[in-house]
Amino acid sequence: MTISAPVTVFLVDDHALFRAGVRAELGSRVAIAGEAGDVPAAAAGILATRPDVVLLDVHLPGGGGRAVIDAVRREAPEQKFLALSVSDAAEDVIAVIRAGARGYVTKTIAADDLVDAIRRVQEGDAVFSPRLAGFVLDAFSGSLPGTVDPELDLLTAREQEVMRLIARGYAYKEVASRLHLSVKTIETHVSAVLRKLQLSNRHELTVWAADRRLL
Repeated sequence: MTISAPVTVFLVDDHALFRAGVRAELGSRVAIAGEAGDVPAAAAGILATRPDVVLLDVHLPGGGGRAVIDAVRREAPEQKFLALSVSDAAEDVIAVIRAGARGYVTKTIAADDLVDAIRRVQEGDAVFSPRLAGFVLDAFSGSLPGTVDPELDLLTAREQEVMRLIARGYAYKEVASRLHLSVKTIETHVSAVLRKLQLSNRHELTVWAADRRLL
């Protein structure tokens, strides 16, 4: 009886604690080829180890997940990527899929489902968390509403993440926990969002986001 080798995976996330949690959850079901917390280290590590699948966060220091894909694919166009992010924003999903990722799942995914997603991507399938698949179908069928919004473009990717969570009613502490940031950092981001959008409070922010179908 032939025992197949485990899928090799390279972890890319800027939070070491989260990477440690993923390693613990995946256990012996995959082989961790390496890990990195920023774009340059990720690109170098992936090219050095050539894993079956790269498990890739979307927001990273030095350019984000898309920059990792772009850097790696110049030398290894066959490399397979599965995005794993706290963000469920349409623009994040679409950007990383257009760059070449084979799937996108959120960090709420169960360990067994994540292992299954990794294996499916390794086998060539496209994998998405249920509500995210619609974004991709809409985008590639040309029916996604225009994503150019001058006001939204004023916000950084992290500010957009914070904005959506605050607009959905999450408390600062809950947002901080979900994004692995301090409450003080969340307060700073919210202040910047309100200033840039010329809004006074989170109620106005919720109305603003709902009007743009960003919730």
